[in-house]
Amino acid sequence: MTGATPRRVAIVAGGGRGIGAEIARRLAAGGVDVVIGYVQDTVAAEKLAGEISGAASGAAGGTPGGTGNGAGGGSGRALAVRADIARTDDVVLLFDAAEAAYGRVDIVVCSAGAHAARRGPIADTDDDDFHRVVDVNLRGTFHLLRAAANRVRPGGRVITFSSSALALGAPGQALYNAAKSAVEVLTRQLAKELAGRDITVNAIAPGPTGTELFLSGRPPEAIEALAAQIPLGRIGRPEDIAAVVEFLAGEDGGWINGQVVRANGGIV
Repeated sequence: MTGATPRRVAIVAGGGRGIGAEIARRLAAGGVDVVIGYVQDTVAAEKLAGEISGAASGAAGGTPGGTGNGAGGGSGRALAVRADIARTDDVVLLFDAAEAAYGRVDIVVCSAGAHAARRGPIADTDDDDFHRVVDVNLRGTFHLLRAAANRVRPGGRVITFSSSALALGAPGQALYNAAKSAVEVLTRQLAKELAGRDITVNAIAPGPTGTELFLSGRPPEAIEALAAQIPLGRIGRPEDIAAVVEFLAGEDGGWINGQVVRANGGIV
């Protein structure tokens, strides 16, 4: 008699809300145990972890943790861990928490991101905005990729987040676009460096997506005007992006490596 297939375990940085939260739900629904990395909203992150773990208990007939496996049976469990990915020690904490709780790390998703407090031309960008954008988008991604290179198991998946804003070249986005461009370089480089370990490394570049952060402060007419530029006739939804993550993290995405998937409805 053979043992059950071990669950896969995912770290989702920036998983407490928005696209990251939907990614955590989607992966867990497929039987993956998830460590939700977050920085600010403890209540939201712990609520999400409880929601996911509750679904796992229900799928297992009331047995805490569920009985699903990495092939997609049952529901995964979840744990919320406060961690600022711009800090090396916090990233180590994320991986330590995943291994302590679930025994392994198979998937790393870096969905955390930050914009400048005030978008504008380079001439008007202050040091605080520079550090905010670079620390989260570039330094944080680097920290996660470095840890993943050392701790993700063979057969694993690493997924970073770029942005379709690079191709749009919208005014006021120079610093953000520069950081995301560097993320794409790191992603492609790590894919080559991990040759022989059966680990894929890819980036997703979402277009305009209807998260609370994106919609805040934008009038409905602005959203409608943006949607009109997209061939599919609407802005993205968090579940659209989560579906791409699920594909890249799964068996069917195993031949895609070192790529940037522009999930944007065709806007660029």
